[in-house]
Formats: sequence, C-alpha cells, structure tokens
Amino acid sequence: MKTIKKVLQTVQTESPILFGIVVFHFALALLCLVGWTLDSRELFGLNVWVKPLKFTISGGLYLLTTGYLITLYPFSRRKKNIVNNIISWTLALEICIIVMQAARGVKSHYNQSNLLDGILFGLMGILISIIVLTMIFFIVETIRLRLHTPRPVQWGILLGWLVVLFGSWVGGQMISQMAHNVGIADGGEGLPLVNWSTIAGDLRVAHFFGLHGIQIIPLFAVGLCKRWNGSIMAKNLVVICFALVYVSWIAFTFYQAKQGMPLVRY
Repeated sequence: MKTIKKVLQTVQTESPILFGIVVFHFALALLCLVGWTLDSRELFGLNVWVKPLKFTISGGLYLLTTGYLITLYPFSRRKKNIVNNIISWTLALEICIIVMQAARGVKSHYNQSNLLDGILFGLMGILISIIVLTMIFFIVETIRLRLHTPRPVQWGILLGWLVVLFGSWVGGQMISQMAHNVGIADGGEGLPLVNWSTIAGDLRVAHFFGLHGIQIIPLFAVGLCKRWNGSIMAKNLVVICFALVYVSWIAFTFYQAKQGMPLVRY
C-alpha cells in the first residue's frame, strides 16, 4: 500500500493533468460497472460495457505507469510535460471513443459498417500509433540516458518497454485481419470477463501480456533489488532472464493463437 500511495502522490505532484486523466479513466470504469448492472444489451455474446471496463482500467494503469516512470528520466520539466500531455490526451480521446461506441451498442474496433464508425476506428488507429511512437521514444531514451534508479531496474524498464512494443505489434496483427480470433469469427465461448476464446485462437492473450510487461518486468526488478544482496551484474542477469522467460510466454501464446488454438479449451 505504501508503494501505491507513493506512486499516486508522485504522479499527482509531477503531472496533475496526467493524474486527472488517470482519475477520469477510473471514473469511467465505475460508470461501466454501473452500465453492466443496469444495461442488458450484448455484443458478440458479452455485455456491451465489459469491453470499455477493461480498457478504462488498462488505460488508467498504463497512464499511471508512464506518469511515474518518466520521473526517473533526467528530462527537463518542459520535456516531461510535453510527453505526459501527448500520452494523456491521446489515451483520453481513445477511451472516450470506446465508451461512446459501447453506449451506442456497437463495437469500437474493426468497425467499418458505416461512415461514422469507420472514421472513429480510423481515428483510434491514429491515436494508438501516437502512443506507439512514445513507446519507441522511451526505448531510445532508456538506452541513451542514465535513469535515477538502480541499473537492474533500468534494465527492467528497458525490457518492459520492448515487451510492450511487441504487445502493440500483436495489436497491429489484429487490425490487419480485422478480428482478434483466429479460425472463427469474433464472439462465441470465452473465459470470464476477459472473454478470450475457449474454442479458437485469440490474439488478445499475447496482446494483454505484452501490454502489461511495462508493469510486470520493472516491478520484478524493483522487488529483486530490495530482497537480494547480489552483485549488480548478477541482478542484471536475473532481470534479463526473467524478461526472456516472460517474452517466451507471450511468444508461445501468440504462436498458439495463430495456430487457431485457445489458451484454455473447455
């Protein structure tokens, strides 16, 4: 709890606008929960509010993560503000489109059924492309600069950015085929809440684990540094090995999905 409180306080102090948009995401998540309980409409066999609920939580966590990580970079205040504003307003517009489409009872992704839906889907693609460019920016800067953090944690941050970039590439694969399932049309039986297909391949599995690598790998590095008194070199190697195992898991889920096999079949 102390760590979470520290992250929240740091982000709120360093970037009030970004923090406000984090709060906005979580407020929308509560709205989606209310919609889920009061609105019985379904899309592809799932309540229309489940998808925006997942995206509001995921987007809020991503913003909180980047808002904290950027404080570790030796950037000027102006540079931090520019990057934070780009990420914040881009994701804010993206989540507004997703929630609006849910309220209309139509899908937000891969939707080109009419002019409006096609424009919104195209706009979402542009917005996500901007976020991907910021990921590349962070990768370059993490390689180029010395961060205000132990070296093993910097390795964890770099590898986290590389993994999240791969997760975004998996998202691009879904856009290229205009669907997330492989072997069958989107929809059908799926795991609770996440709705990953249990009867066919689903690229959302690799996409999910890829996008959250930016939280999981750096947190592993931080925990390792706190609990182990090994040498810096040894810690670096352990962090790299953990990241390789993690990305191997993502690669496996991607391969499995492309073969038309579900993560869990029942």
